[in-house]
Amino acid sequence: MRFIPTTLQDAFLIEEEPRTDERGYFARSFCETEMADAGLKTRFVQHNNSFNHLKGTLRGMHYQHAPHAEVKVVTCIRGSIHDVIIDLRKDSSTYMKWEGFTLAAGDHRQLYIPEGFAHGYLTLEDGAAVSYLVSTAYAPGTEGGVRWNDPAFGIDWPVEVTVISEKDAAWPDYAAG
Repeated sequence: MRFIPTTLQDAFLIEEEPRTDERGYFARSFCETEMADAGLKTRFVQHNNSFNHLKGTLRGMHYQHAPHAEVKVVTCIRGSIHDVIIDLRKDSSTYMKWEGFTLAAGDHRQLYIPEGFAHGYLTLEDGAAVSYLVSTAYAPGTEGGVRWNDPAFGIDWPVEVTVISEKDAAWPDYAAG
């Protein structure tokens, strides 16, 4: 596995290193030792899957408040998505910065998202599916969100948002401070 730093502090793209032969390929998508050696969290208590019928579906931008903040490792397992993360850690050198990544089924890439980041994605084609590891069990009432089009961040989405939940569309403007 290769751990590639993003422009955001403590966030990484993880690239699998497939071994191929006439049968196809084999690759590790998780290795506790290699992740620990890279300084990443390795304990995950949930494995979530999300399926999306239509291109232009936006899910996000979500996070959990401490002490229930989550590390996520996100993989696109069908179709493709534009995955966006925002650093909301006030003590971080990349506070309020965002970065987007295209993840596609079969690209052998995952996104490691540290605690304190908002996360969301936009489907780039019909039938996109996402799988992700989560470090902390979901705790109702501790979720937070950032609106996908909040001017405080100016996220540049690559396709039009055509499907979004009422909750995700209604997050208030982010108040830095």
